Amino acid sequence: MAEAAGVAAEFFASNRARAARAVLDQVVLPGEELLLPEQEDGEGPGGAGERPLRLNAGARSRVRVVCGPGLRRCGDRLLVTKCGRLRHKEPGGGGGGVYWVDSQQKRYVPVKGDHVIGIVTAKSGDIFKVDVGGSEPASLSYLAFEGATKRNRPNVQVGDLIYGQFVVANKDMEPEMVCIDSCGRANGMGVIGQDGLLFKVTLGLIRKLLAPDCEILQEVGKLYPLEIVFGMNGRIWVKAKTIQQTLILANILEACEHMTADQRKQIFSRLAES
Repeated sequence: MAEAAGVAAEFFASNRARAARAVLDQVVLPGEELLLPEQEDGEGPGGAGERPLRLNAGARSRVRVVCGPGLRRCGDRLLVTKCGRLRHKEPGGGGGGVYWVDSQQKRYVPVKGDHVIGIVTAKSGDIFKVDVGGSEPASLSYLAFEGATKRNRPNVQVGDLIYGQFVVANKDMEPEMVCIDSCGRANGMGVIGQDGLLFKVTLGLIRKLLAPDCEILQEVGKLYPLEIVFGMNGRIWVKAKTIQQTLILANILEACEHMTADQRKQIFSRLAES
């Protein structure tokens, strides 16, 4: 709170945009305008100054910047829409990379392309209503499954768990899900099995578990054989051989958010011995 208050005082006092690289891993506030390093052709200054991000800069700009959650395009500007820490991921093949705001919000806001776990709540004609934990349910067509046709409909009942991704997600339209990729393949999506345990965790823990350098899943996989599904909406489905093992895995994943690496090693060593 003290850090956020200090940032707010500084921002409202100056009322000027700040350089993005100067505030990486620092708190940013809604309404701020970010400045990115200027990169021009060989005739230009070659990155001498800072300028607001121009999304339609034309042929002179060779930087491709991807806006993640917490950032919004407004004309040719990049604005902060959520309070949190500004993060940046360097691109593999050159460019501006990905910028996003890492915040600890409780309610999930659908984002296009996110893979989520939903619960079918109702059937309405050819559309299923799916609860994804957002402000309103998402719609799922019966044709959005691999191999589904008008004659060959998928066997989806109210109460089933659905693993899919968003193809439409914005503030002005109802979220729309599908269970196929761009090639028409399920690729692991669809109705999740009847057995197993579904539980909810924080959105920050989901992002932590899905990080490429996360060691928690490797350590968990050494304990018991398991099946696990992660949803970006804060839901996890896990299944082990027995109910006891399933409950143990669920408790470990929930507790890992606030444990250090040494504490996790102690717990995993005790479970391995038992």
